[in-house]
Amino acid sequence: MTGTAASAPCSVSCDRRFRLTTQCVHQLQRLTIGLLLFLGLSTSIASAQGYSDLYEFGAAGGGCCPQYPSLMTQGQDGSLYGITSSGGSSSVGIVFKITPSGTFNIIYNFDTVHGSTPVGGLTLGVDGDLYGTTEEGGANGFGNIFKITPSGNLTVLYDFKGAADGGHPVSALVLGTDGVFHGTSYPGVAFKMTTKGVVTVIKPIPATTFGPLLEATDGNYYGVTEFGGTFSAGTVYKIAGTKVTTLYNFDGTHGSFPIGGLVQASDGLLYGTTTAGGASNAGVIYKITTAGTLTVVLSFDSVHTLDGYQAFAGLVAGSDGNLYGATIWGGKNGYGVIFQLTTGGAYSVLYSFDAPHGDGAYATPMQHTSGKLFGMTERGGTPGKGGIYSFDYGVSPFASLVTTVGTVGKTIGILGQGFSGTTSVKFNGTPAATFKVISDTYLTVKVPSGETGFVRITTPSSTLISNRVFKVTPKITSIAPTSGKVGDQVVISGTGLIQASAISVGGVAVTAFTVNSDSKVTFVVPAGAKTGKVVATTPGGKASSTTAFTVTP
Repeated sequence: MTGTAASAPCSVSCDRRFRLTTQCVHQLQRLTIGLLLFLGLSTSIASAQGYSDLYEFGAAGGGCCPQYPSLMTQGQDGSLYGITSSGGSSSVGIVFKITPSGTFNIIYNFDTVHGSTPVGGLTLGVDGDLYGTTEEGGANGFGNIFKITPSGNLTVLYDFKGAADGGHPVSALVLGTDGVFHGTSYPGVAFKMTTKGVVTVIKPIPATTFGPLLEATDGNYYGVTEFGGTFSAGTVYKIAGTKVTTLYNFDGTHGSFPIGGLVQASDGLLYGTTTAGGASNAGVIYKITTAGTLTVVLSFDSVHTLDGYQAFAGLVAGSDGNLYGATIWGGKNGYGVIFQLTTGGAYSVLYSFDAPHGDGAYATPMQHTSGKLFGMTERGGTPGKGGIYSFDYGVSPFASLVTTVGTVGKTIGILGQGFSGTTSVKFNGTPAATFKVISDTYLTVKVPSGETGFVRITTPSSTLISNRVFKVTPKITSIAPTSGKVGDQVVISGTGLIQASAISVGGVAVTAFTVNSDSKVTFVVPAGAKTGKVVATTPGGKASSTTAFTVTP
């Protein structure tokens, strides 16, 4: 990209989302930075090591100015799919496809009838289609949920009614381990949706959520609200089944107005950013336990700005165990930075944005299985309407599991590259007997015997390891006998039992059991056993017998 983006007119338009009102707060600062650049008084543009401009928005009929969170997703073909909230043939947004090398195509132009102003982003479904939401338009004017094929065939799955289901969704959907999509809508509604478009309202949440919900390893969902809470500065909340709990109320000192959502890092803690608050009211990076204990990891500094400040984008939990993110201000050129954060709290600036190459990284970036980060900017570039970038910081390629939980025999999909000629797929060291290479970037595999752990794929050129653990869900198909006294032996039959770590009868722990195979466990009825279900616990979860075991005298 060449040239410098012109500043947008400063106007305060307070709508339901309060989108970009902070832009006006910093308008004078941007103009000052631009003047310094013009006079040659600013620092020189940082080396763009690892940074690539893939595409700039602004062509006639093209997309424009991606807002937050605008999540992109990787498709089965290895390309990235995303949305912009404006532009296109009807000026109400597009769905686009871009290859990792930068070949860009619009695959759908929104037209209000089928929704308009998509903001949240896209999510890959197990069927290979992309799922998303529009903030406006649709049959009732409250936005909708849609799915679209990689070739651009769009189907509206659900139109919001503006009633108990809320409306005007601004967060991306997340595909749960139960195979159901979960999302949020305005002014504060959590819902779930089947792939057929059947929507069920879960419960009201504290306020509007921009970032997507996070399904943590404990099986619960976590999110943040920009406003609401005790101090009207936002919250962290938890959804466990149908119960919604506020875990933390932001208070300014520990951050305020979070937007980007949460990620779970390799240390098991949840991490996020706020757009304000902290030591100099420039936002913070924080970590929080699933019980609600919050710690500020870093307070951004709006006075000493080389490290960047004010993060609207959410964090990326990288496959290397580090966290990555972006700010909209600061850095060597004043236009924000790409940064890295270790779970130990070490912060590093990787790249400083500049107006000619895009600025205003409001959108949350994502990591491609090539190891590279991909993201979007709202401003900058020759037309000044933002663009799509990639950033290579030397992280190795990896495999991405479309589904992270399943029973033995279930077929799951895996994303990656270089799959042609794959010789083996192993789950925690156990080889899968059946796998099928669909393309160089996508394969399917049947889950072998119940080894919960990382998935390792051996290709002709490398070995790729999944960025997440696959949990093999145990299943009990029968117990024999179904009754007996203390000291009797009982056989459990099922699948996914090879890593059984605990057995109980009627809630009483079994002290003596033997794992015979993935499909068989034998145990001795313990002293104090009570009549009830037999439960087996493995790293992949718990399985309960369908019939109760009766303890006899």
